[in-house]
Amino acid sequence: MAVVQAESVTFLWEGRDKRGVKLKGQQVAANPSLVRAELRRQGINPIRVRKKPKPLFGGAGHRIRPKDIAVFSRQLATMLKAGVPLVTAFQIIAGGVKNPRMRNMVNRIRSDVESGGSLFEALSAHPGQFDELYVNLVKAGESAGVLDTVLDEIASYKERIESIKGKIKKALYYPAAVIAVAIIVSAILLIYVIPQFEGIFANFGADLPAFTQAVVSVSRWLRSNGFGLLIGLIVVISSLVTLKKRSRPFAHWLDRVSLKLPIVGAILEKAAIARFCRTLAITFAAGVPLVDALKIVSGATGNQVYNDAAARVREDVAVGHQLQLAMQQTDVFPNMVIQMAAIGEESGSLDHMLIKVAEAYEEEVNNAVDALSSLLEPAIIVFVGVVVGTMVIAMYLPIFKMAAVI
Repeated sequence: MAVVQAESVTFLWEGRDKRGVKLKGQQVAANPSLVRAELRRQGINPIRVRKKPKPLFGGAGHRIRPKDIAVFSRQLATMLKAGVPLVTAFQIIAGGVKNPRMRNMVNRIRSDVESGGSLFEALSAHPGQFDELYVNLVKAGESAGVLDTVLDEIASYKERIESIKGKIKKALYYPAAVIAVAIIVSAILLIYVIPQFEGIFANFGADLPAFTQAVVSVSRWLRSNGFGLLIGLIVVISSLVTLKKRSRPFAHWLDRVSLKLPIVGAILEKAAIARFCRTLAITFAAGVPLVDALKIVSGATGNQVYNDAAARVREDVAVGHQLQLAMQQTDVFPNMVIQMAAIGEESGSLDHMLIKVAEAYEEEVNNAVDALSSLLEPAIIVFVGVVVGTMVIAMYLPIFKMAAVI
């Protein structure tokens, strides 16, 4: 008969130590009796043990982000290197996590490991948070008895990837946010402010300047069709996002277009190459066969063009081609990357060479993002000034015209 393991929950407790000093805290356990027993073992007389109540709002917690997994990996690697047992490490990590979803996941992993399962199997039960790369590296680390070293490599890998993603998001989101604010301000002026001036101008009985008349016409059109325009934009954007997720050819086309954008395209290309090289290097160094490593890489570059290129490279390597020759056939890798891969293959240090390439491209991404941010700030200020200033000038032109006549 199978034994059903009780689900661990968080309990709040209050008690007194041998000096009579009142203490309180929280502990994860299957039931209150286990909490009381553990407190007594530590020399604490339990007074009250109760289940931790769920918050009224946001009880499910925020979603688990890649950054959370990076932090989790670093904490676990640090504790294992310090000699902390795996189950104890999970208990410590769960106790310091504020996100309920993340804490519940860590507790489930701990329960699976505590019941005799391997860490590789426990992580495999959460594919949304631990991808094929992560799971395969942990499996290799467990098999070789170097789990702490592998987890340290994974933590460093995750931190670097999240750092690059953060810089790219900053480079893209900042101008997008400022432009969005400029559009909102312009819409408010066109819908609410300009109609007030239009009523004043109607009382003058004079012809409006062509520039002012054009702005007034835009204001009238926006008031009549603004709601439909907003709904249409939402539908188009939602459709594009859904289509990108469900249609591989469309995602490939969209990512290929993004790579051809001025300035930004070069940053995205370098970031994708850096992720390809670092992912392949860390996977291959962990003892994963090259063909299997390329399969993992084909979903980890962050760009569908390079994902498809990695899949094609894998097919060519599987039939006996050299890695550098297979990469050359894709027409998406720069000559420097191909030559470094060739040197790595010849010298037996492929992982080392790929790491060097990844570091070089990551540095280029950092420098390009910093330079782009410096250039965009004045450009965005000028853009906002032109947009808002254009409407202000259009509204004051009739007033200046009347003043000249008087």
